[in-house]
Amino acid sequence: MTGTLFLVPNALDFGTADAQSAPADLQEVLPLGVLRIAARLTCWVAENAKTTRAFLKRVDAVVPLAQPLQALQIVELPRPQKGAKAQAPAGLDALLAPALHGLDIGLISEAGLPAIADPGAALVQAAHGLGIPVVALPGPSSLLLALAASGLNGQSFAFVGYLPVDAAERTSRVRDLEALSRRQGQTQLVIETPYRNEALLAALLTALSPQTRLSVSCGLTLPQGWSRTDTVAGWKAAPGSMPKDVPAVFGFLAG
Repeated sequence: MTGTLFLVPNALDFGTADAQSAPADLQEVLPLGVLRIAARLTCWVAENAKTTRAFLKRVDAVVPLAQPLQALQIVELPRPQKGAKAQAPAGLDALLAPALHGLDIGLISEAGLPAIADPGAALVQAAHGLGIPVVALPGPSSLLLALAASGLNGQSFAFVGYLPVDAAERTSRVRDLEALSRRQGQTQLVIETPYRNEALLAALLTALSPQTRLSVSCGLTLPQGWSRTDTVAGWKAAPGSMPKDVPAVFGFLAG
């Protein structure tokens, strides 16, 4: 019998001051059933082993781990080579070997759902190729929470990821995406490293048309989290400020 690859969701507070000083109770953002599954898993594949141990300590405070943290097998996903976007990293089958011997494996990201805007998708693909069952567990996804809170088109949307750092290239990319949004009525979702949140907001306000609706969701699931949607003209009239240490999701829909 083969084991199962469980996609275990993580909290969305990775890297924030709150998570470092006073982590929230995981039961506020993750179902108890998910925590019970996480507590019994002894084999993990992680984006980052250190943050996975921190997550499991938080799990242990709610549901005791089946084995001591030091006894758990936690291996990190190999990083894909630069310029090899279409090629999966080597060695993924070896990471799934415990499942071929009957052990369940947990796949975890640093924040949110594994394999969504996350390198874990390649491991999921490898699991399907080996005939290993894959089960996605329920938990927060910043992209879907932001889309739901935006009031923009949730019937047609695209996650674009990061925009170019170069100002001219970024402006060109934003305008291309806005034109696509206008033609197809499609919401465009983008993200940025938190310390560049303010720069991205300023770039979007400069490049987008005044009537385009822009939504920002910041610190989702956190006590200070917020979402705001307005026209670009409305944002310029009252721009507000962006924190430099809290993740945010930006979305826009051309009129």
